Amino acid sequence: MLDMSILEINHTLVKRKICNFIKRKTSAHDGVVLGLSGGIDSALCAKLCVDALGSEKVHALSLPSEFTSGSDLSDAKEMAKELGILVKEISIQPILDSFLAQVPDGLFTTKLAKGNIQARIRMTLLYNEANSMNLLVIGTGNRSELMQGYFTKYGDGGCDMLPIGNLYKTQVRSLSKCLGINERILAKKPSAGLWPGQSDEADLGVSYEQLDRILYAYLEKRMPASKIASVVSVDKELCTGCELCVDTCPEVFEMGDDVAQVIVDEVPPEYEDAVQQAADECPVEAI
Repeated sequence: MLDMSILEINHTLVKRKICNFIKRKTSAHDGVVLGLSGGIDSALCAKLCVDALGSEKVHALSLPSEFTSGSDLSDAKEMAKELGILVKEISIQPILDSFLAQVPDGLFTTKLAKGNIQARIRMTLLYNEANSMNLLVIGTGNRSELMQGYFTKYGDGGCDMLPIGNLYKTQVRSLSKCLGINERILAKKPSAGLWPGQSDEADLGVSYEQLDRILYAYLEKRMPASKIASVVSVDKELCTGCELCVDTCPEVFEMGDDVAQVIVDEVPPEYEDAVQQAADECPVEAI
C-alpha cells in the first residue's frame, strides 16, 4: 500500500532549496510580483519569496472578481500584513464586464470560458506590474495541478517561474503548516474562485490525498494503472484518467521530471551541476 508517508518531505531542506532557487532566478531583476488570492498556494509562495528576497522585493496584487469571497480578500490582506509586503487591490470585474460587453452574443456563455477570461485578465495585470518595475511573475501552481493540466493556459499558467511547481498539494499543505501559514488559510477548501461553489477536488473528481498518491506512483515509481489502483485502493478508471491527463501535458511533464528529486531528496554534490543544468533548460522555471 502507498500511504501518505510516501509524500513526506524534509521541510528545512525544501525551504532552503526553493529560497536559493528564487534568489538565483531573480538576480538580474528588482524583485517579484504574485497574485495573492487568500489561498494556500499563493500564501506559501509569498512566504518563500519574502524569506528569500526580503519583503521590500516582493510585490503582491489582490485581483478580486464578483465571485471572490470576503474571507479570501481579508486573508490575502492579513497575509500581506504578516509578511510586511504591500498589496495593491484591483477589481477585475469592470475589466471582465467591459470585455464581455464587446464580444458578439453567443460567445463566452459557459462558466469555464468566463472563468478562463478572469485568469487571463489577472495574468495581464501581473505582467503589467512586472514590466513596469523590472520584476518576475511568480506562478503559484503546484505539481498536482500542473500534472493534471488544471490551470488556465496564458492565465495562471502564464508566469516566469514556479517555486512550488514540484511540490504535490499535500506537500504544499505540510510545508505551509511548518512555516506558520495562517490556520484559516490552511483549513480552506481549495478553489480557484472562478464561479460560485467551485472547488478543485470537485473539478478534478478526486481528493488531493488520492490524486497525489496516484501521481507519485505514476511519475516517480512508473507504475501502470492496474498496479496503482491496488496500492492506492482506488478504481483503475480513475488512475487511467490521471495518466491520460499527465500524458497530454508533455511540456509540464518534462519541466518537472528532471528536477523533481531536488525537492524530495538531498542531491549528492557530484550531481548538483547536472541538476542545475536541467533546471536552467526548463522553458518555465520550476524547482
